[in-house]
Amino acid sequence: MDRLEAMTILLAAVDTGSLSAASRQLRLPLTTVSRRVSELEEHLKIRLLLRGNRKLALTDAGRSYVALCRRIMEDIVEAERVAAGEFLTPRGELTISVSPAMGRVHVMPVVAEFLRAFPDIHMRVQMTYRNVNLLEENVDLALRVGKLPDSSMISTRVASIRQVLCASPSYLEMRGVPKTPTDLSSHDCVTYDDLVLGSNWNFHSVGAPQIIPIPSRLVVNSGEAAVSAATAGAGIARVLSYQIDDLVNSGALVTLLEAYEPSAIPVSFVYPSQRQVPLKLRAFLDFSIPRLRERFGS
Repeated sequence: MDRLEAMTILLAAVDTGSLSAASRQLRLPLTTVSRRVSELEEHLKIRLLLRGNRKLALTDAGRSYVALCRRIMEDIVEAERVAAGEFLTPRGELTISVSPAMGRVHVMPVVAEFLRAFPDIHMRVQMTYRNVNLLEENVDLALRVGKLPDSSMISTRVASIRQVLCASPSYLEMRGVPKTPTDLSSHDCVTYDDLVLGSNWNFHSVGAPQIIPIPSRLVVNSGEAAVSAATAGAGIARVLSYQIDDLVNSGALVTLLEAYEPSAIPVSFVYPSQRQVPLKLRAFLDFSIPRLRERFGS
């Protein structure tokens, strides 16, 4: 019996919740997966799994054994990285996850500069609004917007971004400039269909929070669409500041009610906790963080 293979199959079964799911993930026949787990239990002379109708459950001995298996696998991965020189010089492939708008505007220019400075590193950039599972999807680093939940991940604050109101000069010339948040009730507004920038906009007035229900003339499902609509004169939109920096500088958009802006939203890098951070990841963090802070004006 190949115990390393059996451990890998056992961990896959535990993580996916069933032998059949582990079979699909590992691309092995279900009979092979079941046999390897049974052989491991026979070798150890203990029951590791309780096979229910819906989902596998670990016995007490199984929980202890799985925890040790994970530690062994981490040691193997670390040994392979050391052997490959990953902890001796910045090299290898680095995978990062970032939202499309932030990636396009700020991250990709920094990535291009980083690759020129570190020729032995290759990068894979995943642009998605989904919060990927870094461990399950083999992602080294993610740039997250908003307050982070408590987790075992390591986080580093990169910047803070503002929630700003904006409109085109042509729209404001036609409809006037709002002086207070309550003035928005008489304007065409473009709302963004999410929890942060939805149809109830929050403001700060003399230090006190104020939530204003916004009459949506147009509802969109992406920040890029809200920016495009505002630029085209469709109304007033609330977006994140980095999305319109260039348009404000060019005069295509004007920011509004800045004195009433809510608290800025944190932007952070997150990456898995590990005994030794690979040099490729440390190199990117050290290189990108000061450049991103400069780009965000933080």
